[in-house]
Amino acid sequence: MSTVTNTINGNHSPAPNSTASGKGARWVRLLSILVIVGSLLAITRLMPMGRLTDFLSAAVQDMGVWGPLVFALVYMLATIFMLPGSPLTLASGAIFGLAWGTAAVSVGSTTGAAMCFLIGRYFARRSVEQKMSGSKTFKAVDRAVSEGGWKIVALLRLSPAVPFNLQNYLYGLTAIRFWPCVLASWVAMLPGTFMYVYLGYIGRAGVAAAAGEGGGKTPAQWAMLGVGLLATIAVTIYVTKLARRAIARQTDNIDEATDISQDAAAKPAQKPASRWVTAVYAGSALLAVTLAGCAYVNQSAFKGLFGPPEATLTETYSDNPDGPSFDHSAFDTLLKQYVNEKGGVDYVGLQEKRDDLKAYIDRLAKAPFKDLGRDEKLALLINAYNAFTLEMILEHYDNGKLESIKDIPNQWSDERWIIAGNTFSLNQIEHEEVRPNFKEPRIHWALVCAAVGCPPLRAEAYTAAKLEKQLADQAKYVHSHDKWYRLDQADNTVYLTQLYNWYGGDFEQVAGSVLKYVSQYDPELKQILSEGQPPKVRWLDYDWSLNSQENIH
Repeated sequence: MSTVTNTINGNHSPAPNSTASGKGARWVRLLSILVIVGSLLAITRLMPMGRLTDFLSAAVQDMGVWGPLVFALVYMLATIFMLPGSPLTLASGAIFGLAWGTAAVSVGSTTGAAMCFLIGRYFARRSVEQKMSGSKTFKAVDRAVSEGGWKIVALLRLSPAVPFNLQNYLYGLTAIRFWPCVLASWVAMLPGTFMYVYLGYIGRAGVAAAAGEGGGKTPAQWAMLGVGLLATIAVTIYVTKLARRAIARQTDNIDEATDISQDAAAKPAQKPASRWVTAVYAGSALLAVTLAGCAYVNQSAFKGLFGPPEATLTETYSDNPDGPSFDHSAFDTLLKQYVNEKGGVDYVGLQEKRDDLKAYIDRLAKAPFKDLGRDEKLALLINAYNAFTLEMILEHYDNGKLESIKDIPNQWSDERWIIAGNTFSLNQIEHEEVRPNFKEPRIHWALVCAAVGCPPLRAEAYTAAKLEKQLADQAKYVHSHDKWYRLDQADNTVYLTQLYNWYGGDFEQVAGSVLKYVSQYDPELKQILSEGQPPKVRWLDYDWSLNSQENIH
């Protein structure tokens, strides 16, 4: 038998003595598929897919029904430009869920395929024909479609014998009409679409559960998700197998469409083609496992690409009641005079006292940091970070023309700030000196990057004696203002500052999940969580405008 499937998949009629090896090959392929799926799920959990999908979700969550439509448009463009669709399909499941995710991908892929059909038929036919003129695949597909019409299109869509992107343009060169081709493609692509969307959905569900976001699934619920995933994969594989057989039956009499002779096709010596297919499956499984291993080893580095690096919060320093203290009164005076009760800074007035700020910064360079107790150290680091940020803003203030700290080059990575004789960047102070050495996520309400979206800058300096009360006040303030937190009970949705998104791991380390941490500041949220119906999480826009008194109302 020389068929479309023979030409494309390299399958030939098995010799009688090849039955055992054929069964073995099928088992290898099945196990390879399971390994690939498991590795994809592991990679989804290990890499910062949560941050990435949160970013995408934030971009579309306020669009309503337009969100999936915009996504479908992006998918259509990716299809036209022959870009891989699998990542987008996985992302759709993570962002929109099963129903809307499948709908968005289905609309996007079908519309994209239709556009490719029209381009292939009316705008680029000569170019595509020239490229395909020597292709055995094209000859086989062309003859098969001429004989079987939309049935062959559907079968080829179900059985990925020809790559999706290639099919889209190929059909425009055949005799099939537009609407039968589009409708057959739409229906036949649904099983594969749903499988990839399901993978994205279950991967996102795992990330959400780990973060305490609308998850909290019971073992039974996870079992159902797992069973559903396996059933989806099994059905997809089964349908693919049926489609492959149907293609063979439909095209049994078009041997002349290929350049492979009957004698060559019949020889058992050609069986290695089938072995190559099995080898590809096994090799793909090995590659997937390798990538999962790399993701495991480098998960912290990967996560740093999409936001602040992760940190293990530990208490490195001990109290030292008999140790020295550091005098922050000069900084305290400046804050009381030029910061209002809402955290807005009078930068024009502070500019006039810049010498006093510089003098305080010079004293930080000589601070006896090693001899300070735990709370003294933390108060000093918080004040230093805030003072350095204010000084950087004044350097670039330019009579009020500076609109945001993000307009300053290398604002967080410039290693120029000195504490106790050591030079740091603002990033190093936060991610290397504070977070890993203090099991205190409330520092995220105290370190202020001069943006409106930041928690408010206190109108006083932090001190060891008042540190606990000051941090508690900051946390209470943040969770009582809509700018950083609100709970919509009617919609069962909680809106959180992006700080919870960027530093979710810090809060999980002390409370188990982000929502459990937040619930200590909101009895209503705590009640909802106790009832086993965690709310959906949405991220509030982060306003990077300068935290001047004119911008904070």
